[in-house]
Amino acid sequence: QVQLVESGGGLVQAGGSLRLSCAASGRTFSSYTMGWFRQAPGKDGEFVAAISRSGRSTYYADSVKGRFTISRDNAKNTVYLQMNSLKPEDMAVYYCAATVRVGATYRHEYDYWGQGTQVTVSS
Repeated sequence: QVQLVESGGGLVQAGGSLRLSCAASGRTFSSYTMGWFRQAPGKDGEFVAAISRSGRSTYYADSVKGRFTISRDNAKNTVYLQMNSLKPEDMAVYYCAATVRVGATYRHEYDYWGQGTQVTVSS
């Protein structure tokens, strides 16, 4: 079992940056692949990024590749999402998720979810 708490969301102008954090409870954080997903109003949730247990492998949605960076600190039980060059279409609630599956990029592959943090991008 793992509990996830996101933070770092807020209001930013287009072109700006935000860094999201997701703090995990428990002593087995390094056993989980970690992912970020987002859901905008009226739209389905979508995959944003994922990182392997060691942090050596990362995966990104095409829409964020080159602008967002996922990272993790296993000593701090925390995963991050650095978001640069934000666009209005990035506005959504961002969710952190955990799974024991390797290379997971689909929502149904993730077992544990945080409550989400709102990212608002003004144009």
